[in-house]
Amino acid sequence: MPTRGGMTREQLRSRDAAQQLARKTAEISALRTISRAVSAALDLDTTLTLITRTTADVMRVDSCSIYLLESQEYLILKATTGLAPQAVGRGRLRLGEGLTGHAAATGRAVASANAQADPRFKYVPGTDESRFRSLLAVPLTMAGKVLGAVNVQTTRAHEWGEDEIELLSIIADLASGTLEKARLYDSMRRQIMELRTLAEVSETLTSPLYLEQILRLVVEMAARVFDAPLCTLMLLDGNELVLAAAHPEAAGLRPRTTLRVGEGIPGEAAASGQPAMSVELADDPRFRRREVPQPPAVRSLLSVPLRVRDRTLGVINCYTARRHQFTGPEINMLQTLANQTALAIENASLVVKSAMVREMHHRVKNNLQMIAMLLRLQLREGREVSGREVLTETINRILSIAAVHEILAAEGLRHVAVREILDRVAHTVANSMAPPGFALAVHVGGDDVSLPSRQATSLALVVNELLQNAMEHAFTGRRRGTVRIALAVAGASLRVDVQDDGVGLPPDFTPDRSGDLGLEIVHTLVRDDLKGTIAFANAGGTQAVITMPLHAGDAG
Repeated sequence: MPTRGGMTREQLRSRDAAQQLARKTAEISALRTISRAVSAALDLDTTLTLITRTTADVMRVDSCSIYLLESQEYLILKATTGLAPQAVGRGRLRLGEGLTGHAAATGRAVASANAQADPRFKYVPGTDESRFRSLLAVPLTMAGKVLGAVNVQTTRAHEWGEDEIELLSIIADLASGTLEKARLYDSMRRQIMELRTLAEVSETLTSPLYLEQILRLVVEMAARVFDAPLCTLMLLDGNELVLAAAHPEAAGLRPRTTLRVGEGIPGEAAASGQPAMSVELADDPRFRRREVPQPPAVRSLLSVPLRVRDRTLGVINCYTARRHQFTGPEINMLQTLANQTALAIENASLVVKSAMVREMHHRVKNNLQMIAMLLRLQLREGREVSGREVLTETINRILSIAAVHEILAAEGLRHVAVREILDRVAHTVANSMAPPGFALAVHVGGDDVSLPSRQATSLALVVNELLQNAMEHAFTGRRRGTVRIALAVAGASLRVDVQDDGVGLPPDFTPDRSGDLGLEIVHTLVRDDLKGTIAFANAGGTQAVITMPLHAGDAG
């Protein structure tokens, strides 16, 4: 018996069966396509992208999105084909909130032909979701555990059929296992990276690098592990935390960045000796904008203290671009990194102190030997002198040596500014040797030059002897006198010109004459210690010119 369209019931049944078979075949083919696609992916991000893209193509929808559950509270948008790309990682729903959140919370599919009219619907800001009409969401579960939810949307109103709900449910079941595998893969890969990073840190901390280089490498490794746009390291200086290293390095190019202990989140970590964190910096009253050297787009922060033997040396801070709840393993990882860094800082401090002790021991020994040599020369001197005169000359020589070490203690262990040393020596002699009523003016000028401590000490003693000789012999019968000291660098040599405006050299003067202790000391030091020469002349007074080699790198 003919029916509508001139087809018999048998023909209609045959056509419906053929259409159903074709639909089932298409669904099986779609599932096979999705299975192949997700099986080819290992990491989570690639897997999520393939699932959303393939599902949207198979189901012929305008959007497919996956939300994953984090901290058992929020569903975070992790991948999408139709929503705004910038919403990935930022768009979120509470578990049970909106149609998608409802599907995840109840474990059942939720379908709506006019989603925005549904009282359960909630618009996710920043997703550009308002242009879609229909929505179908199904939960992502694995062994009774909620992983999240997947939804599909169309721009036109669409009544979701049972076969579409079943297809998306099957896709969700297939995707759940794949997502769990991808999460395990990401976790394993992260653990391998963390172990490799810790190995690199151990190698770095034991390498012959300066501490500043080590700290820069540590923050660079921390940024890599946490995929952080900014990591900083602050060291404790009294009651302040001072920025010591930052990655990216350009972030450190600002004036001195400090926080008081107890101030801000890093200050809290330093004060308590325990990790401190903030999931949302913008809403955290503890956050201080100046703790971020060059404000990038940061949202969350983890600060852990650098501690060694119950002492806090500083803090290391990791900032994330996205809202992030730091997990226990992440905190432990950064704490391990911080502990190793603290140990490296402590070891570096001990090495520097040990080197300083050895250096100072070496210098004290050399200077005591030099003083002993000067006293032996003075002992061998034949002229009769008073005990007061001997003591005064010896004190001046010791004070000349002390002036060198006073500058060394303030400026460093290796080189000394010669002009500053000679200026101090000149004022010491003028104040201690000048007889009552006599005024000596000493002017030190010329090139800025630095010398190693031993050469600087010897030169200071030479100038001290020349000045003492001038005080004794150059200004007889006068109430004032002037001495000018000039430094000049010429190539690899240093010339030191010491000239007074006194009576000049006696007619019978010979530079190497015996019996003059001061000149004997001068010749010995210039020849043996400075490896140079000295010449005397009459030039409106007495002029002594010292010429000595200047080693590369000594010029200031």
